Amino acid sequence: MRSLKFVRLIAAALTAGTCLAHAAAPTDIGAVEIVKRDSGLSADWAQRGVFAEILVRAYQDGDGDGTGDLAGLTQRLDYLKDLGITGIWLMPVFKSADRDHGYAVMNYREIEPAYGTLAQFDAFLAEAHKRGIGVIVDYVINHSASDHPMFESAYDDPKSPYVDWYVFKTEAQAGWTIYEGNPWREAGPRWYFGAFSEQMPDFNLRNPAVVDFHLNNLKFWLNRGVDGFRFDAVGTLVENGPIAWENQPENHALMKRVQDLLGSYGKRYMVCEVPSDPTAFAAPDSCGSAFAFGIQKHIMRSVGVGRVVPELLYGLQKMPVARMGTFLSNHDTFAGARIFRQVKGDEAAYRVAAATLLTLPGTPFVYYGEEIGLGLVEGISGGDPSLRGPMSWSGEAHAGFTTAKEPFRPNVSNWKTHNVAAQQAKPDSLLNWYKQLIAMRKAEPALAIGSFKPVSKEDDQIFAFVREHEGTKLLVLINYAYQDGAIDLPADFDVKAWKAVMPAGGEMDVRAKAAAKPKKGERALAKPAAGAAPARELFMKPQQVMVFKAGS
Repeated sequence: MRSLKFVRLIAAALTAGTCLAHAAAPTDIGAVEIVKRDSGLSADWAQRGVFAEILVRAYQDGDGDGTGDLAGLTQRLDYLKDLGITGIWLMPVFKSADRDHGYAVMNYREIEPAYGTLAQFDAFLAEAHKRGIGVIVDYVINHSASDHPMFESAYDDPKSPYVDWYVFKTEAQAGWTIYEGNPWREAGPRWYFGAFSEQMPDFNLRNPAVVDFHLNNLKFWLNRGVDGFRFDAVGTLVENGPIAWENQPENHALMKRVQDLLGSYGKRYMVCEVPSDPTAFAAPDSCGSAFAFGIQKHIMRSVGVGRVVPELLYGLQKMPVARMGTFLSNHDTFAGARIFRQVKGDEAAYRVAAATLLTLPGTPFVYYGEEIGLGLVEGISGGDPSLRGPMSWSGEAHAGFTTAKEPFRPNVSNWKTHNVAAQQAKPDSLLNWYKQLIAMRKAEPALAIGSFKPVSKEDDQIFAFVREHEGTKLLVLINYAYQDGAIDLPADFDVKAWKAVMPAGGEMDVRAKAAAKPKKGERALAKPAAGAAPARELFMKPQQVMVFKAGS
């Protein structure tokens, strides 16, 4: 971003009558007509499937320059299919200014040069569809890069046709604090609004031309066959003042327009990121689907403390999780560190967390490398880059990610033990655990799209719940504790009516419940009435996972 000194130099040059050359005209504007094409995917491919979130830069280097690219990702599609993945969320792949995460977009109709070309994107998309895998693309609707030609024009020239495409003021704005800072950025005699940083100026989404700009860009990608989008930061689209800058009514109306556009194409899927109010944005008159922020932390806390925390049960019953995206971690530190770090390398706890994610309602998203226990990047103390290390494919140099002398970022700390090649050879590895869980979810519609009814109570060691679809019932039992656990069974519970789905041949350990001994000074409880069924408990081993099917 230009410095204030440079801004003043520009102003001085304008005053002197010097003619400044403007940036090249933007090439990501203009009307796009709808052209529909069939992906070959089923109508409910997204709701029944499991997604992988992938940072192309970090997945596989196909040309040996140290940076992951579309060619490398295409080479790994068979691995993703074998894992059971039926959807891919690509973190931003458009030309960007940040040279890393991609959220500072410079052109909405070009591929990031480090990743390849539009032709390579089309080839990747076609190969994914051949394998029954849908692809959604990260789209940044809130802001562009400060290096986008439209903003450069608006920044340099107050009379630019793009000034009203962004949010400029002629006076300093007081009283604003967003993400612990003032979002108003000084630009010589003017100020512009950038909620996230000075390198990411916010669009003026009150301007119909800006909305049309985004809708046309969405059509550009939908026409190419993209199966949908993950929308970034939709809570901050429109601001109505310093205390009314997030989750405003205008945001919902705009995202409903976007949802309607995708609906006109058919078989498309969208999911929105809005950590502060996911339920509202998951509503049919808004995004229709949003990530279920909060659930991931309640799952991980339950795993950590060895019991079902009340917030988990509350969230699962109060949020419309069935139409939301669920996850354990992602590319942002505020969502949680890599799972391997959160469980401190305890793979038993890791398996319990994964089993919870993949048996609950919603559309699960697995962050790349999560299935092998990918750790944090070596030599980085923290922050988002530590979560975005190269994928570990083998124990060879640079974990099989690249043949270059140096990758774009160092390997993760546990790459020698937690890589695909090592785990493919171990039947009891994390990778094979994920494969088993995903395969079970795909084979049992009740797990993918069925209803959810909890059996457990708050603070039970065992998380027990029933998933049901079209008369098929599955009972899921997950012991969060690091010790044997037990859960009371209803008097009419018929053990023989349930057959194990996971593990194959598993049996319930049901025992008569011993009468509680009265504490000192307490009276003994009354004996059960004659003929009453004895109380029973279901016992489970530490951090054990079992799934049973009724009537099998």
